[in-house]
Amino acid sequence: MKRVGAHVSSSGGVENSPLNAEKIHAKAFAFFTKNQKQWNAKPLSSKNIDDFLRNCEDNGFIPDYILPHDSYLINLGNPEKDGLIRSRDAFIDEINRCSQLGLKYLNFHPGNHKKMISEDECLDLISESLNLALDVTKGVTLVIENTAGQGTSLGYRFEHLAHIINKTEDKSRIGVCIDTCHTFASGYDLRTFETYSETMNKFERIVGFKYLKGMHLNDSKVKLGSHVDRHHSLGQGELGLDPFKFIMSDPRIDEIPMILETIDSSIWEKEIELLYSYKEV
Repeated sequence: MKRVGAHVSSSGGVENSPLNAEKIHAKAFAFFTKNQKQWNAKPLSSKNIDDFLRNCEDNGFIPDYILPHDSYLINLGNPEKDGLIRSRDAFIDEINRCSQLGLKYLNFHPGNHKKMISEDECLDLISESLNLALDVTKGVTLVIENTAGQGTSLGYRFEHLAHIINKTEDKSRIGVCIDTCHTFASGYDLRTFETYSETMNKFERIVGFKYLKGMHLNDSKVKLGSHVDRHHSLGQGELGLDPFKFIMSDPRIDEIPMILETIDSSIWEKEIELLYSYKEV
């Protein structure tokens, strides 16, 4: 079964995120456990935690279908020592917040080299950051999101994801989230059944579907291989609707959170309904 939802607001407290997901008839959701544009955050209160757990239970959301995202400020491959330490500390805090909320996953962007070190050196640094975080936390699986390759960000090649996974010591707590916009912008075509199959077979060969823990479903404002991260509403961008039909009928993508991050939240409910119309669930 497909589990489609959206990255919903947690304004007013994390406990509001499952309520906002239910409003759009989502079967999965993503959210930030803290302000994604600030380093520091007030600790979660026992009321935040209890209300979040109760609202998830009341609305049928289990941890398997919830994909929280970490702060955009974190750079686990930062070549500058102070920035790297700060990022690692913030990342560990994000993992612990997920643990407090009984969550299974934490979605994150790998990092960027800032033109100061090579890609391989940066990927090694990211892997080192993950190993350090895994050593001091429990339970939460760290889910690497592929990127568009904008600026100096890494993760835009499947080989980057495989490099990080290969150097992660506890492979039981590492996974991948595929973003359709990022995939297309980084040069992997999804627009025809042939190119979709080629891309997904390449993912299986290089990374492996056993590591796929989530997807972000977004159309792209930019052309194939542009390396620019610009999401669009489904069917209104360069991807069109066909890739999402392929995804919804692909049995390899069952029972994981599939999250809309499209640009118009007012039509998320309609987009969810559209996606489910492509496959009997």
